[in-house]
Parts: sequence; C-alpha cells; structure tokens
Amino acid sequence: MSEPVKVPTMAEMLASGEVPEVLFWVGCAGSFDDRAKKITKAIVKILHKAEVKFAVLGTEEGCTGDPAKRAGNEFLFQMQAMMNIQVLNGYEVKSIVTGCPHCFNTIKNEYPDLGGNYEVLHHTQFIRKLIKDGRLKMKGGGKFKGKRITFHDPCYLGRGNGEYEAPRDLLEKLDAELTEMRRCKSKGLCCGAGGAQMFKEAEPGNKEVNIERTEEALGLKPQVIATGCPFCNTMMTDGVKNAEKEAETAVMDVAELIANAEDL
Repeated sequence: MSEPVKVPTMAEMLASGEVPEVLFWVGCAGSFDDRAKKITKAIVKILHKAEVKFAVLGTEEGCTGDPAKRAGNEFLFQMQAMMNIQVLNGYEVKSIVTGCPHCFNTIKNEYPDLGGNYEVLHHTQFIRKLIKDGRLKMKGGGKFKGKRITFHDPCYLGRGNGEYEAPRDLLEKLDAELTEMRRCKSKGLCCGAGGAQMFKEAEPGNKEVNIERTEEALGLKPQVIATGCPFCNTMMTDGVKNAEKEAETAVMDVAELIANAEDL
C-alpha cells in the first residue's frame, strides 16, 4: 500500500517559514462529497508528482459564496466572500488552483470587487501548464490509450470563462479518441447543477436536463464521459445510472484520467 500523502495547510507552512507556490482551493464538494473527494486526491497526486509546493487552507476554507449568490442572497455571498478574502490576504496568497469551476469563477471574477485579487487557475489549466513546463511528464495514456472519450464542458469553465482547450489538451495527452457531442464548447448544454437542479425537486417538463445531456453523451457510445466539475460529475453519473450503462461508461474528472494513466 502506498504511503499516505501529506498535504500541508497554509498555517503549517507559515509556521515553518515556507511559502507555497500555489494554494489549492479544495471547495465544498471536494471536501465533503465522497465522490468528489476522489477528484481532490487525483489533483493532489498530480501536484506531488510534479513536485509543486502547495498548501490548502483546511478548516480555514469556507464556501466561496457561489450558491448563495446564484440563489440571489447577495448579503450572505458578501459575508462568505469577505471571510475568505480576509484569510487569503492574511496569508498573502498570490496564486490559487481550484478543483471546481464554480469556485474558480467566483474567486477569479467576483472576489476582486471585494478586495480579493489573485491569479486563479482551474485545475485543468494548471495541469496543462505543468506538462507544458516539463514538470509533469506523461509517456502515454496508459489504460486510457485508444479509449473513446467525450468531454462535457462545465458552464462556468466554458461559456462563463471561455476555457475550452485546457481540458481537451489534457485528454489528447492520453492518446484517446476524443469524440465531441453535437452541443459542445460555446454551444454546450448545461448538466443542470449550475441551475440548482441538483439541489431541488424537478420542475414541470418531460425530462430532467441531466438525463437529456447524458443521453446525448451516451449516443456516442463513449467508454468515458470526462468532466471538469464535481457537480457535472454527479449529474452525469446519475444520468448514466438512470440509463443503466454503468458497466459500459465511466464518468471521470480529467484530473482522475491524468492521475490514473499508468505511465504518469
């Protein structure tokens, strides 16, 4: 069994007089959701492999306030944001890597108005940078080589921030067969989680939006549906279960695919 990976907190690093290269913002899903924790571990595995000096906030990390803001509670959002900004600025954080497009979007675009100015990268952007800089070497796709993969664009990474290529560049490193859905990139269809469909009862209609999206993905007969967001992962996984296709199609975050490629 491999040694457990030690992830230092900012407080521990500061106490030892060290400064991390980046702060890894884990996010609520990556901290508490059992499925999303696996994505967190995959990102940590990659950061260790590339010898990136990083830290997390641990118990000092609070929700970014994204759900509150989207639900219209601006007061609660600003309270949550200000608490985080106070902590981040206290540690003089410069660069942040997120495991979630919602955290990425909120810290990158909405925290500056409240005094939180940082370089913020989604994990697929940072992993691509590590490969480009030669810090993370991949010899091939390992067990994913030649597999048929389709990528579902997270709304807050794609249409929200115009980043379509970083996750696809990483998937190409797997020597996989990347097959695009008809509605992809700027025309991508939301899985529904960003519209709170993950947290509430269904609205009137003849089909759940995540079922619609998953059916589109399954129509390509992929072996893997790749995601870049823990909420998309949940919605697509539920869609695959609904279609009873778990045996044929896995739902995995791009970071998990990179971390689990045998040659990493």
